[in-house]
Amino acid sequence: MEINKKLTGKNVLITAGAQGIGESITRHFIDSGANVSIHYFSSSETANKLKEYATSKGQKAVAISGDLTKEADAKALVAKTMEALGGLDILINNAGSLVARKMLSEMEADFWHKVMDINMTSMMFVTKAAAPYLGKNANSSIVNLASLAGRKGGHPGSLVYSTSKGAILTFTRALSTELGAQGTRVNAVSPGLILGTSFHNTHTTKESAAETTAGIPIQRAGNADDVARAVLFLASEYDGFITGATLDINGGVYNM
Repeated sequence: MEINKKLTGKNVLITAGAQGIGESITRHFIDSGANVSIHYFSSSETANKLKEYATSKGQKAVAISGDLTKEADAKALVAKTMEALGGLDILINNAGSLVARKMLSEMEADFWHKVMDINMTSMMFVTKAAAPYLGKNANSSIVNLASLAGRKGGHPGSLVYSTSKGAILTFTRALSTELGAQGTRVNAVSPGLILGTSFHNTHTTKESAAETTAGIPIQRAGNADDVARAVLFLASEYDGFITGATLDINGGVYNM
């Protein structure tokens, strides 16, 4: 891949940075010369391999576990990141999950709150803890991972997931207004069908994937690298004029 020299020496925190799209994002940052803090929940082996990869290139790296639905864990993640990297320039809020498909008729309050906490509350906790450190820089950047489901409503059974991802779009716009004065830009990416990740391996059947792919104008599904490149672009334009925006990555399915 082409090296993004704007990111050389920048300090980056990636939540859920050792699985699926998050792993690809982390690798792209490492290959661009950034120092990385890799949060993980269960993917310890991959997180430590990414850490070793970064340090082999002479960059700072740390792998940190935590349940980000707990504010104490989110605060600890940021504190450990600051200790290991010495600063924070970029936050990538990637953690999230559909958990399971449930229709409205099956919806239980505990499940609703669980998915909202994983996708939305955790993002708020981490961002709240990180924002003061991002504000110490003249320019800094946050990129939030939303979803095409947050635009279109998703497939049946993704009601709470889609709702939480739609909330991330609004969170991004509102936060860009709040943090603009401190020099922090806030943007989001909204991926469509991204195959080869545990998310779709778990929650999308081959038949559904094939049907969706047939309706994509460029006639292919996306992959994790497609998303990672977009995330790096938004992050690296830390001194740019783009904020409060969402970049859709879906092959043309949704183009408003």
